[in-house]
This record gives sequence, C-alpha cells and structure tokens, in this order.
Amino acid sequence: MKSSERGRAMTQVETAETGKGGGPAETGAPGTRAGAPAAGIGGTWRARTQRAIRVLRVLRVLRVLRVLRVLREPEPWQRGLVIAALALVLGLLMLWHARITDRRGLGSLVETFLPWFGLFVPVLLAAALWRRSASAVVALLLPTLVWLNLFGGLLRDKSQSGGDLTVVSHNVAAENSDPAGTARDLAASGADVLALEEISQQARGTYESELAKAYPYHSVQGTVGLWSKLPLSDTRPVDTEQDVGPLGDAKLADTRALRTTVATEHGPLAVYVAHLGSVRMSPRSGFGTETRDRNARALGEALAAERNERVVLLGDLNGTMDDRVFDAITSRMRSVQDAAGQGFGFTWPAEFPVARIDQILVRGVEPRSAWLLPETGSDHLPVAAEVSW
Repeated sequence: MKSSERGRAMTQVETAETGKGGGPAETGAPGTRAGAPAAGIGGTWRARTQRAIRVLRVLRVLRVLRVLRVLREPEPWQRGLVIAALALVLGLLMLWHARITDRRGLGSLVETFLPWFGLFVPVLLAAALWRRSASAVVALLLPTLVWLNLFGGLLRDKSQSGGDLTVVSHNVAAENSDPAGTARDLAASGADVLALEEISQQARGTYESELAKAYPYHSVQGTVGLWSKLPLSDTRPVDTEQDVGPLGDAKLADTRALRTTVATEHGPLAVYVAHLGSVRMSPRSGFGTETRDRNARALGEALAAERNERVVLLGDLNGTMDDRVFDAITSRMRSVQDAAGQGFGFTWPAEFPVARIDQILVRGVEPRSAWLLPETGSDHLPVAAEVSW
C-alpha cells in the first residue's frame, strides 16, 4: 500500500471513532437531555435571588418610614404636656386649698369634697400612659404625694380596744318617717351618751318615750337633745348666733346647740351638742355658707371659753374638718375619725355618702375607736366613738 493510501485510511478511522462517542458530536445536538437540567437550576437560583432583593427593598422602605414617623413624633418628655399641666394644677390645688378664695363659698366647696380630688390621679395616669408621656407621669407624683399626705393616714385602721365611754351622735332628720324605729336602733347601739339633732316638735315625745328606759337622764334644748346613762348637770343652751333678718336683730325660736356636764367615774365631762346652719348651692349665690360660718365662729368661741379640760363635741356641723371655717374648733379639738377610725367615715347623704359632716371631736380624753352605725330613717348616718381617760 502506498503512503497516500495509508493516510486516507487512518483519517477515516479517526472520523468514525469520533462519531461514536466523542464529546463534540453530542454537544452540538440541539434539544438534548443533558442541557435541560443545567438550565433549570440556574433559573431557580436567579428567581430566588430576585425575590430576596425585592424583600430587602420592602424592608428598607419600611425602615425609612419608621424613622420618618419617629422623627415626626415628639420625644416622650415632650408628649402629653397638657396632661402634665393638669397634674400640676391638681397637685397645687390640693396643696394650697386653704389659699383658694372663699368668695361665693368656693374655698369651702373645694374643701368639702377635697378627698374626692384623688380620683383624678388614676384618670390622668391612664391618659399619660396612653400618650406615652414621661413628663405627665412624673408630674403626677405631685398630686399623688399631696393626697397621701392629706388622707393616707385615714386608710389604715387606727382603732384600739379599751374604751371607757361610748358616745353616739345622729341627725335624726325632721322628715324622719319612723322616729320610733330610729330611737330603738340608737338605743341598741349601747351608747352611754346619745346626742340627737334636728328633733321636730312632732317627734320629740316619741324619742323621749322610746329612749326613757335605756337613758334615765336627758335634756332637750330646741331641736337638739342629749340622752345619758350617767347624771347630767349644768345644762344650758349655747348661743351660736342663729340670727335672721337683714340686721341680724331677731333670734330664731329654736335653740340648735347645748352644753351639759356628764358625771363619769373619772370626773366631770363637758359635752356639747350642736347643729350648725345648713349650706345651700345656687347658681346665683354659689355655695352659701354664711349662716353656718357664723355658727361655727360662735361655737368656737364657746369652746375656747370652756374651763373643763375634758370636752366632747357631738353634732351635725354641716361641714368637713378640712374646711377652714372650723379652724377655731379643730385647733383645740381632735376628730375621733382622724385619730381612731378607718376610712373617711362619710355620713351624708345616707344612701351614698360623699362627705363627713357629722362629727365627734374631743379634748382631754383619748379616742380609742370610731365607726358608723347602720342607716336609719334619716338622710344622715349615725356616728359613734369610744373614748378613754
């Protein structure tokens, strides 16, 4: 075989082998199965990458919006400034209540319902938390501390055992439809000394007959009376300046205060029973307290002139002991509710008491306990206390 023929034969063999299994023949074929998987994996990866990029873009936008929102909102110390101002006004109102003008009875009105001002604290606190106001929360410390300083001591029970004498006072109400039942309820209290205010002429005989068995000693002066298990002496009316008329030159027929001496085994005890003038609310005149204030000043003068070191004052004073008009009385005597009671001891109105206007005050004796008696036919609740020497 010639050399040229051998070369052509070798070329044919190489071409045949390449056609059987060589790579170049397969890769050139379109639509082969080997190329399909490679294209699917690449497409999935690209789709996932694009979705991740879109999510990151959305999160970035939300983050920017949140930053803009925070920038628009004031800082916690700048929020709720109106609430903070109201909290400060509330605190200063309670702190300086004695400096509020008493024109048209405004000062007395505020002081009558002063304990209830504490209800504004939780209301303002809720508003401060809703506004997320740090300044308002801090400002609320003032009214909270002032209220606790004024009334926090009333929340705990200060009563003690070992009283020597039990006293009860009750405004029985002239309109009482069941004076006999009221008298029996009061006698069942076991009081040694019982003071009644607002005794009507029609009901006087009923009280005297119903209480005669339990209380052998009694005295009625006008519309107030005292019943006692112990002897009484030196009983007389007390002038509380119950004047009427534009010049105050006429006297009311009914006495509304008395003074007597109770003979106890520890010595004489001066007992006062008083029913001060009522207060009236009207849009034109405001909180009308003129008569009561005049009565309170006169009663304060009588107590200041009392020579007995041991004194008990019982009665419907138509005012709370936070009222400035009673300073002449409270400067010399102690409230048994403040000293030996629990809670505020509200007495009026009986159905839903909002103020303690019926009082027991003492001087020279020690309050041991103070409490309220159950409701009677009156619009006032009876008050009771035990005292010792």
